[in-house]
Amino acid sequence: MTTHELKITGMTCEGCAMKLQTGLEQLAGVHARVSYEWGRATVEAPEAISRTHLLEQVRADGFDAAFVDGPDATPARGDLSGQPHVAIIGSGGGAFAAAIRAAEEGARVTMIEAGTIGGTCVNVGCVPSKITLRAAELHHRRAHHPFDGIPRDAGPVDRTPLLAQVRGRVEELRESKYEGVLDDEPAIDFLAGWARFEDARTLTVDEPSGAVQRLQPDRILIATGASPAEPLIDGLAGTPYWTSTEALFTDELPEHLIVLGGSFVALETAQAYRRLGSEVTILARSTLLSRDDPEVGAALQAALDGEGIRVLTHTSPQRIDHNGAGFRVAFAGETLTGERLLVATGRQPNTQALHLDAAGIETTGDGAIAVDSHLRTSAPGIFAVGDCTTMPQLVYVAAAAGTRAAINMTGGDSELALSVVPAVVFTDPQVATVGLTESQAEGHGMTPDARRIDLEHVPRALANFDTRGFIKLVAQAETGRLIGAQVVAHNGGEMIQIAALAIRNRMTVDDLAGELFPYLTMAEGIKLCAQTFSKDVAKLSCCAG
Repeated sequence: MTTHELKITGMTCEGCAMKLQTGLEQLAGVHARVSYEWGRATVEAPEAISRTHLLEQVRADGFDAAFVDGPDATPARGDLSGQPHVAIIGSGGGAFAAAIRAAEEGARVTMIEAGTIGGTCVNVGCVPSKITLRAAELHHRRAHHPFDGIPRDAGPVDRTPLLAQVRGRVEELRESKYEGVLDDEPAIDFLAGWARFEDARTLTVDEPSGAVQRLQPDRILIATGASPAEPLIDGLAGTPYWTSTEALFTDELPEHLIVLGGSFVALETAQAYRRLGSEVTILARSTLLSRDDPEVGAALQAALDGEGIRVLTHTSPQRIDHNGAGFRVAFAGETLTGERLLVATGRQPNTQALHLDAAGIETTGDGAIAVDSHLRTSAPGIFAVGDCTTMPQLVYVAAAAGTRAAINMTGGDSELALSVVPAVVFTDPQVATVGLTESQAEGHGMTPDARRIDLEHVPRALANFDTRGFIKLVAQAETGRLIGAQVVAHNGGEMIQIAALAIRNRMTVDDLAGELFPYLTMAEGIKLCAQTFSKDVAKLSCCAG
């Protein structure tokens, strides 16, 4: 028997892998293992089965392949042996940003991945969630828009074609933005497998085939991301609860969805399911978005209440049971029942299997890797970025960190400043924040001066017949310099970068009030709020300068 390794292209789902594996094993004496995640096939075949026969079978099943071993393997990339070697564990946004920049700086890169290329954002996070949210919004608007004379009707939702559309766009973006980059960049090699530290200089990689590789690169970057955490609730373990991944990639639309959590994943998913047709109950241990200004969570809760979502704050389940048909959630003398349960109470860094202690890498209590502003860990020559670290768990922070880490791993000196980090919760209305809240400013020893304008004073919101939410600006009292902003508004995420740039450039609220903003736009609300520091905007005409 001879073992062959093939790189497979054209697979779009686990069903494709099963189809190809069945097709290969139709050849006499052949045993195959096909992985959709890695895009690889390991084939054990009698010597009488030639490589040509294997390729013909792959193509007959509708796919294509190239051998990655033996004399007819894909041609080796150029000789990069004289270049510095960077190993990157992970393949998400931070990992790819680092790999691309390291290659540009002249390094040869080995990217190691145990799962699906692309990480959380493209596969199970940003991309599929925003498609689902947009679809849910359009369905909701058909029945609940505010305009007279236009029919308000929306039929039932068929999740199956919607799910196919989600999967199709995810596959498309993963291929073009991740797999295509690997194919086009000769300095980046991809290694499928599970990496762990043997010591501060050595990585051991267990490949899917069972082979083991040992690498001793010049620099190492950890970018392994994070995964949904399971809270310690009596009875929860072992039940078929959903994480955000299952909620995004199911064609099921439960009659009643119970959601545990009060942060962005819980709230975005809860509203999407409500708008698609499910009854939804949210159980939040504290308030909604409890790390933000309290007015933010209160405004969003009012909007969710208005859509028929039951929100129970300061509520912690005491016990959860599943009887084969549904869930029972017991808390404070009440019991909820629902067909499905979404657990979205937090995420934990994917660091447990890395053997970080063998390399002397310090972590926090939850396993997050401690890094400085140059993305260095406590171990010389080892860097880390993204959700597995102590940095904010935002993909654009990870990508920016990856670029800077690559510069530092190849002899440069680049620092990641996190003093101005805009963030968006993609509910409707959206929650967009940047800088400091009033209480945070006080905690930094500042005297804040804050103003809030409700959207009933923003002309575009009035024209939209949607005045849910507000805009709040926080200034330093002594100087008038903008130090924070909180926005709750439809498409509020499209507005927050104005405030971020103003904070970055040390603008005052008077500076913002004097800027030209186009009319009618929601962004004009930033200007109007800035004007409230010196005027009563309720007494201004439209377009008042």
